[in-house]
Amino acid sequence: MAKILLLLASFSGFTGVALGAFAAHGLRDKLPDNLLAAFQTGVQYQLWHTAALIGVALLLLRWPESVLFRSAGVLFALGILLFSGSLYALALSGIGKLGIVTPFGGVCFLLGWLVFGAGVWRAL
Repeated sequence: MAKILLLLASFSGFTGVALGAFAAHGLRDKLPDNLLAAFQTGVQYQLWHTAALIGVALLLLRWPESVLFRSAGVLFALGILLFSGSLYALALSGIGKLGIVTPFGGVCFLLGWLVFGAGVWRAL
């Protein structure tokens, strides 16, 4: 599981940096400020939770059987997909209804941090 999470983090880090550069250089003059801000929020949360994926994966190298750390990793990855992905889709398409998905990703992030904390409590 640690290898899978590290590979996901690698992909997420790469795409996060690429999407951030795309927003800064390719979208700056093409999107209204509110949609550009939404896109940039997606990038920010993606990169922060990419770091969280790396941390969880490293903890799984020490505690490979931890269901809590594995669950936290899955929740962080799902949060990136739902939260950041929906913000990217919203910003690029302008379809406001896509914003209904974003809170589900936020809930995944919140649950991921709670489960992560429980994993730390149990492991240490």
